[in-house]
Amino acid sequence: MVFIDSNIAMYLVGAAHPNKVDAQRRLEQLVADRVRLVTDAEVMNEILHRYVALERKGYIQAAFDLLQAVVDEVLPVDRTTVEGAKQVVLQYPGLTVRVAMHVAAMQRHGIEQVFSFDPGFERVPRILRLR
Repeated sequence: MVFIDSNIAMYLVGAAHPNKVDAQRRLEQLVADRVRLVTDAEVMNEILHRYVALERKGYIQAAFDLLQAVVDEVLPVDRTTVEGAKQVVLQYPGLTVRVAMHVAAMQRHGIEQVFSFDPGFERVPRILRLR
């Protein structure tokens, strides 16, 4: 099982970027290999937040559509996940809250791999970042 981070969808639907081709190639391989792909509600929130902040609301639907087409499940972010994120940020100083939220969701659901271009995930033992 692989957790899909928000930056994957954003690179794929956004303007030309060096990570776009790598994101497409890796995602196509994961889908072809029939790997179970998941994300969480916070990823969806990040997409909304970022595209609204950039005044590029036109990308929101495309990013949501892409994620919904490839992921098998969108994990909820509830109080237990937030409490887990608190523990993660306290355990790993300097880790962003964004990464901690996803790590907490991953830990709760037994997910050890994340597809992301964010190197922050590499700071957490037992999490393998695919790129």
